[in-house]
Amino acid sequence: MHAKPLEQANALEQAASAFVELRPRLFGIAYRMLGSVMEAEDILQEVWLRWQNTDRSTVENPSAFLALVTTRLAINVAQSARSRREAYVGPWLPEPVDTSMDPTLGAERGEALELAFLLLLERLTPTERAAYVLREAFVYPYQQIADILQLSPVNARQLVSRARKRLTAERHEPIDKIEHRRLLSAFIDAAQTGNIATLEDLLATDVVSSSDGGGVRGAARFPLLGIERVTKFLAAYAPRFWPGATMRWVEVNGRAGVLVPRNRTDVTLLTIEASPQGIHHVMWIVNPAKLGAFARSRGR
Repeated sequence: MHAKPLEQANALEQAASAFVELRPRLFGIAYRMLGSVMEAEDILQEVWLRWQNTDRSTVENPSAFLALVTTRLAINVAQSARSRREAYVGPWLPEPVDTSMDPTLGAERGEALELAFLLLLERLTPTERAAYVLREAFVYPYQQIADILQLSPVNARQLVSRARKRLTAERHEPIDKIEHRRLLSAFIDAAQTGNIATLEDLLATDVVSSSDGGGVRGAARFPLLGIERVTKFLAAYAPRFWPGATMRWVEVNGRAGVLVPRNRTDVTLLTIEASPQGIHHVMWIVNPAKLGAFARSRGR
C-alpha cells in the first residue's frame, strides 16, 4: 500500500545525493561562464528542478546530463548578460568568491578562475567560453563538449583552440601566489601613505584602476588609466580612505585580497592583477550585492 510513495522518496533521495555530489562542479562551470555567484546559484536551482522532473531511469550518466543542462542554461544567460553589463552603472567586475576551502572551485584545474581572467572570458562568445571552460578547467573530452554544444568534435576542438589563442594573446604573464601577495602588500603600504614614488615603481605602464560599485554613492563611475592618473587618485584618496580602516586578508578567486571594513555598511574588497612587469589592474569592489555574495561564499 505504501510501496509507491516509499519508492518515490527513495528515488528523490538518490537524485538529491547525485546532485549534491556534483554541485561544486556544476557551480564551477556556471560561475566561470557568467562571473556571477548569484546567476550561477540561480542556474543550479533551475538544474535541480529539471533534474527532479526528469525521467531519471532514462539517464545513463547523471554527471554528463547535469553538466549538459548547466552549460546550456549558462549559455542562455550569458547571451542576455551583455545588455545587462552595458546598463551597469560604472565598471563591471566579476563577483568574487572565497576559494580558501576549494582552491579550484570544483574543477580539475584552477583554470579560468582569477577575476582578471574572468574579465577576459567576457570577450569570448558564450559558446567559445563554454568550450574553453569545459576543456581547460574541467578536462571534458572533446566528444562530450561536442554533445553539450551540439557541434561536431572537430568544431569543438577548433572552438577551444580559437578561444585559447585569443586568451593567451591578451593575458598578462602570470606570477605565483607568493609574489602576487607581496605586490599587493607593498601596494597597500604605499597607498596608505600616498607614496607616489613607490606606487610608480609598483604599477605597470598600462595600469587600470576599476571601482565596481554598481551605482553606490562614492564609487568611481569610470576606470582610471595609466600610472599618472592612478597614482594621483591613490594619493588624493589616502587621507579619506585608510585612516581608521582595518584590514583582513582573504583568498579571492585563488589569489590574495583584503577586506577593508570601515563600518557595517561601508566595506571594500581590494585585489590586483599583476605580472613580472608590475600591477596591471587594481580592482576595488564596493557593490554591496557582490560583497554579500562573497560573504556567503566564505560561509559555504
